[in-house]
Amino acid sequence: MSAREALVQDWLASSPWTAWQHSPITGDASARRYLRLTDPTGGTVILMDAPPDLCGSQNRFAQMAAHLRGLGLAAPEVLAFDDTLGVMVLEDLGPTDFARHLRDTPQDERQLYEAAVDVLKAIGAAPPPSGLDVMTPQVGGAMIDLAFDWAAQDGSTSLRQDITAILTRLLQSVSPAPATLSLRDFHAENLIWRPEQAGGLRVGLLDFQDAFVTHPAYDLASLLRDARRDVDPSLVAPLLARLGPDHTAAFHIMAVQRNLRILGIFNRLARRDAKPGYLALVPRVRAHLATDLRTPYLAPLAPLVDRAFGLNIGAA
Repeated sequence: MSAREALVQDWLASSPWTAWQHSPITGDASARRYLRLTDPTGGTVILMDAPPDLCGSQNRFAQMAAHLRGLGLAAPEVLAFDDTLGVMVLEDLGPTDFARHLRDTPQDERQLYEAAVDVLKAIGAAPPPSGLDVMTPQVGGAMIDLAFDWAAQDGSTSLRQDITAILTRLLQSVSPAPATLSLRDFHAENLIWRPEQAGGLRVGLLDFQDAFVTHPAYDLASLLRDARRDVDPSLVAPLLARLGPDHTAAFHIMAVQRNLRILGIFNRLARRDAKPGYLALVPRVRAHLATDLRTPYLAPLAPLVDRAFGLNIGAA
């Protein structure tokens, strides 16, 4: 047992969950660790172990959970929280995320994704909490630096500057004044399917500590251009329409911005952090980039990104 694990066990020993059985849950790309705690009667809660020296404060997570619950959505209730230690006990929203459900029941894809878009509509209808970072066009352009640092085949300064400048202009054209809350990692493995619930409570929300303010299409791009599973491309048009007014250009531009950054993150995780499993996801990210760069909205950017990252955009 590591020193960190011993600290968490000591904390649990003086908590209401001292005698509950522990089972690990697959975590995210961060240093956070998750355990499902089960009592003898079958009741469960989730323990988040977030070492402060690696993960920082988890106050934002607690604040965002309260905000989302205030909108009538299924974010977990925070049952206990020690920010100094970096330990949080959360309501268990259920064991079955969208990806797992759809592996067994692929015919439910449209139903689940429509429910997810309805959650996005509810989030977008309310003002975002104060104090969040804002993805202005300039910030969005700068966020793709990771792609050049870790994944570019041609990372020349001039090419980096040209791509960043054009992407910034495209973001300016569709999102000059961002005003919508984005949960930021809104995809199938972070959404719990709860069919026994009604309305927005059918979709459990897990990952929102990095939430920021951006365009309404950002989280839809996260959902439909998922790095971990293929989504039926015929869903894009109806789900864009379900989200609201025409966001087609914004969707494709946000998807390219997001996936360029993810391309950098996954390569960094593999090469710097010794997590080679992320390389298996890179081909899908590259395919998403090629798909969106082939749209007319990205025509000014496509040949430059193709040159920098070798995406073979011309090959449909």
